[in-house]
Amino acid sequence: MTLLTGIPDVIRVLKENKVIAVVGFHRDTMKPAHYVPEYMSRQGYTIIPVNPSLAARGESFFGHKAVSTLAEISTPVDVVEVFRRSDKVYDHLQDILNMQPLPRVVWLQLGIRDDNVARELTARGIDVIQDRCMLADHRALL
Repeated sequence: MTLLTGIPDVIRVLKENKVIAVVGFHRDTMKPAHYVPEYMSRQGYTIIPVNPSLAARGESFFGHKAVSTLAEISTPVDVVEVFRRSDKVYDHLQDILNMQPLPRVVWLQLGIRDDNVARELTARGIDVIQDRCMLADHRALL
């Protein structure tokens, strides 16, 4: 697949993909890793929080239990949204590639970029969006 940068591609991703696994989800409602997925949930998207600490405590958000890893998710995921620092994105590459089926898109939130990981994902047929805010794009484009 490809590295998606154009507005039409972003609109297509937001319109056609409704199940989002959020790596680095945070329980603090003031952090983007909480309020962005919360907004998307209110817009009708299914949000699956991925955070080992929250999973260990059995916490649920937006009707879904937090999981420790992406591979634990039993339902097909359209988009893996990543809220981890750029230098931590590589740590999640194998977890993404272990998903069955693979996600259609990996979305690195605003300020997050890893061109090497993006190349590896696109080589495996996964579209990648980097350094964009899903909430801001959804509000502005849909």
